[in-house]
Amino acid sequence: MTTTFIENELEATGVAQVIVILKPGAASALAAAGAAAVATYTAAGGGAAGAAAAFESVRPGIMAHFRSSERSVNSQIAAAGMKKADIFLGAAAATAATVVQPAPVQYYPNLGVMLGTVDRAGLVALEGDPQVDQVTGAPQISPIWPENIAAAKAPKDLTWGLRRLNVERVWTEGFTGKGVRVGHLDTGIDGKHATLSKAVKKFAEFDLFGKLRKPAPKPYDTEDHGTHSAATIAGRPVGNHHVGVAPDADLLGAIVIEGGNVIARVLGGIDWALGQNMKVLSMSLGFRGWWDNFLPIMAVLRLRDVLPVIAVGNEGPGTSRSPGNYPNVLSVGAMSENGRVANFSGSQSFARPDRPEVPYLVAPGVDVVSAKPGGGYQSMSGSSMATPHVAGLAALLFQARPAATAAQVEQAILGSCTLLRGMTAARAGVGCPDAVRALEILTGASLTPVSAPKKPAAKKKSSAKKKSPAKKRPASRKAAAPVMHAAKKVARRRRSA
Repeated sequence: MTTTFIENELEATGVAQVIVILKPGAASALAAAGAAAVATYTAAGGGAAGAAAAFESVRPGIMAHFRSSERSVNSQIAAAGMKKADIFLGAAAATAATVVQPAPVQYYPNLGVMLGTVDRAGLVALEGDPQVDQVTGAPQISPIWPENIAAAKAPKDLTWGLRRLNVERVWTEGFTGKGVRVGHLDTGIDGKHATLSKAVKKFAEFDLFGKLRKPAPKPYDTEDHGTHSAATIAGRPVGNHHVGVAPDADLLGAIVIEGGNVIARVLGGIDWALGQNMKVLSMSLGFRGWWDNFLPIMAVLRLRDVLPVIAVGNEGPGTSRSPGNYPNVLSVGAMSENGRVANFSGSQSFARPDRPEVPYLVAPGVDVVSAKPGGGYQSMSGSSMATPHVAGLAALLFQARPAATAAQVEQAILGSCTLLRGMTAARAGVGCPDAVRALEILTGASLTPVSAPKKPAAKKKSSAKKKSPAKKRPASRKAAAPVMHAAKKVARRRRSA
């Protein structure tokens, strides 16, 4: 059934960009029948004929439904000579001396979906193709930019967000997110920053057509949004400064915003991260309002046992972003240090029973200190800052119970939440999570409180001054990970204060 969005595009330009969900059998057959041909197809940045032949060899007939058009998004990007992701910064000129016409369709093998341009006849043919499960529109996604950006000093020890989530106690149990892969789709990551230099496991950049750049560049950020949110997920400690919720998790970072055919870039990023075995997806981007076009994409992630953690948006009460308002994602709003829901944090109720009241929970998202590209730290506010807190918490839980499903981790997080004084369910969902409680729910074990150290007994006064023989100081036990040792020192200092 043709969606309103597709109909509007066809009416305006004569063509529409559509997302095609293949039936499971068709997607499996495509993957099994011609990996080499598909690789040739996806690598053919401008060879539309070669791309069509490669695709046709493994899935006869389906390529004929798509159209090349000078009015398509990709064609107009190509006509302008743009390709690189950082072109919108103004520092880069046109990247190609000759204009290369992109292929009219892209295939995402891990998701089993296609994105391409159709006219009205092609749309009818797609909807009637027995290999196709669903055809939906492709509105352009936009980032959820922060509300406030300010210079900031490194946190004295832990940020207020880490304290609010009570993650330090979970670290002392040995759970720091080690080995858990978190997909991070944003403006990029400054891999040279001290807190992130060892956090990025894999990095990718998708050009303005949504094509994977090869070879992959070293991690960099086209803005500063991505570096900030990435460090909140998995920033390593620098000295005694902690900004990352899961300071040993592995980031799968990809540049997918802003500029160009963003829907193609985001789909490319999700498909790539899925192929890299991510367990958690953190995204602070979306369509404004309710658009169900990405519901099938999130459904694929849930079937693959990935937990999507998505920002609800920054447009305030009565508003939300898709997919951050879907029933099959963990929708996150923002709260301040004093326990209030931020005025800008989105929240919305829907009339239909299959649609949620969002957000599902809130997390620290006001005046959050994290990494700044080029070094140092800065403060930002937004549901984009709250989302990585929850993604990092999910990584801690997946390490604690590697066999847990995404649904079990999600329920542990939601079950740990509390509505703080002044919060309402309409604005905050079930409230703010607690890492210790979430760990207890997931594992069934109770964490005993860390007791304060005993004060040393007072020494008796002696009239005679005796020189005690020097005692050899026992070697301190090495912590399982550097962050654990640092966290314990922080805890000891706090308890003795």
